[in-house]
Amino acid sequence: MEYTYLGRTGLKVSRVCLGTLNLGVRASDEESHAILDTALDRGVNFVDTANQYGWQKHKGYTEEFLGGWFAQGGGRREKVVLGTKVFNPMSDWPNDSGLSARHIIASCEDSLRRLGTDWIDLFQMHHIDRHAPWEEVWQAMETLTRQGKVRYVGSSNFAGWHIAEAQEAAARRHFLGIVSEQSVYNLVTRHIELELIPAAQRYGVGVLAWSPLHGGLLSGALRKLAEGTAMKTAQGRAAQALEVHRDAVAAYEKLCDGLGADPAEVGLAWVMGRPGITAPVIGPRGLDQLEGAFKAMELTLSDEVLTELDRLFPPIGNGGPGPEAWAW
Repeated sequence: MEYTYLGRTGLKVSRVCLGTLNLGVRASDEESHAILDTALDRGVNFVDTANQYGWQKHKGYTEEFLGGWFAQGGGRREKVVLGTKVFNPMSDWPNDSGLSARHIIASCEDSLRRLGTDWIDLFQMHHIDRHAPWEEVWQAMETLTRQGKVRYVGSSNFAGWHIAEAQEAAARRHFLGIVSEQSVYNLVTRHIELELIPAAQRYGVGVLAWSPLHGGLLSGALRKLAEGTAMKTAQGRAAQALEVHRDAVAAYEKLCDGLGADPAEVGLAWVMGRPGITAPVIGPRGLDQLEGAFKAMELTLSDEVLTELDRLFPPIGNGGPGPEAWAW
């Protein structure tokens, strides 16, 4: 397993982050435990969840599921860098969502209880709260870090200017601020290359890529549809994108066949090799998908392949500079 530092911190995390969205929900309890154990045995020390995950059963279920896994002992909790999130509503009550100081602290306490742990390594703001001033947010996060309940603070779904605003406010308080940002990023969705990644690099914020295969679109979608084995590919984000990008996806799958590599492995390898990316957040439903992530780490894409991928899935502005370059 390869490791890297999380942003500008001294914390080492695996180049693959195990997302838990499917555990105990789309994957059986037995298979979910096997995924967690296998990942840990193979050196994956970075696990990501959120307070609302498992909503298909009830909000908070996934944290409870992880808590049960940690309770099996064997150093599971001590070996894992654990991230969870706060922002999304946990009930219909008005103060049970957002980034108010009240909700941040209450949500942390609830997550700790469900996870059966004394601390959260990476407490991530799941979305920007346009009503909560940074003075309030950082006051709450400082309280939790002083209490030892939170080690680091991260963000998710932020814009580049949100990162800048948050970091400048944290600096005024002599607080570490944000150390990671989790954004959707894959060959099809490359918007963060324009401003988010440059801002993150400037402020020493590690970027975690969620949906690195665009909901299954880049994992052999057309082949799976033809075989009748498509699951996520046949619905949601992937299904909508397929209507727009069908020709590019067909060419992509043909390119992968020529490389003798699975499309999912190529898509993950591309994300892992991008500047500023700490790790893709994978959400396996089975051990075969987890194994594919390990194979992706061993795959090196040539300059010729990278050029062809840029042709099939052009970057925003064809890879040109951010807008500030034209503001003379």
